[in-house]
Amino acid sequence: MDNRIQKIKDNIGKVLVGQEQTTDLLLASLLAGGHVLVEDVPGMGKTVLARALSKSIGVEFGRVQFTPDLLPSDVTGLNFFDQKQGEFVFSPGPVFCNILLADEINRATPRTQASLLECMAERQVTVDGVTRRLSEPFFVIATQNPLETLGTYPLPEAQLDRFLMRISMCAPTREQEIAILNRFKSDAPLEELESVCTAEDILALQKQVKELFVHPVLTGYIADLCQASRGFSGIELGVSPRGSLALFRAAQAYALVSGNGEFVTPEDVKAVAVPVLSHRLSVSGSAGLTAPQRQAVEKLLGSVPVPTEDFSK
Repeated sequence: MDNRIQKIKDNIGKVLVGQEQTTDLLLASLLAGGHVLVEDVPGMGKTVLARALSKSIGVEFGRVQFTPDLLPSDVTGLNFFDQKQGEFVFSPGPVFCNILLADEINRATPRTQASLLECMAERQVTVDGVTRRLSEPFFVIATQNPLETLGTYPLPEAQLDRFLMRISMCAPTREQEIAILNRFKSDAPLEELESVCTAEDILALQKQVKELFVHPVLTGYIADLCQASRGFSGIELGVSPRGSLALFRAAQAYALVSGNGEFVTPEDVKAVAVPVLSHRLSVSGSAGLTAPQRQAVEKLLGSVPVPTEDFSK
């Protein structure tokens, strides 16, 4: 494993207890150049995870609390007339950062949700016909509560498809919960957290991910999984080509994060398949529920033969 990745994981571990798998998936999403949707009930540490990541890599952190009255300009920024200068001046919104926490994204109207589409897909913001590039790396961590639906606007498929992964936090064991209580009873570890790498390090790791070797047989396995989803029993709408590209890149990133670093294996593909593919499926009778979508991907993984080649170069 790259030493920089291990430093980030250890640093986040100073704040979060028992979230190793979630941290791995979050880092894989970042290094793959994607974005992540964290879906869980309040109080599980979603905001702490986002802030711990931004502090660990020493980049600018932005946060938007999504509410029904939030406007697109509150996210992207707007032009206002400056009387002193006698001209219109652009006031950048919170999206002009490196890591953006879009908290409770499903509480905003579809119009405001859609203001993130250009930012997430093209890393740019267009206001009044002027396009401005966002700083790299740019990583969106959106959150939503899956249980509370009153006063919310479910994310449309086009918006969900912009997220590389949909993940959730792990409930702590009794021992982990005791460790959390002991850690936070007198200290504030998040406030004391220091950066262990830079934005340049993340950009270098993102480049390293793209160069990671994927055996042609394993590329075929990824294609087989996505092809099978389009005619699988109980799945009304399968994975799109964007989804297959997402699975390919996420497997590369997870191989690097989990410590392989030389080539991708079927285990890497299977480790990211559920968080990458589940939110891209339309399952019969699920009505947007996440559990049937996850179960469909797990059945899909069990139905497609796993290759057993030597996956090294």
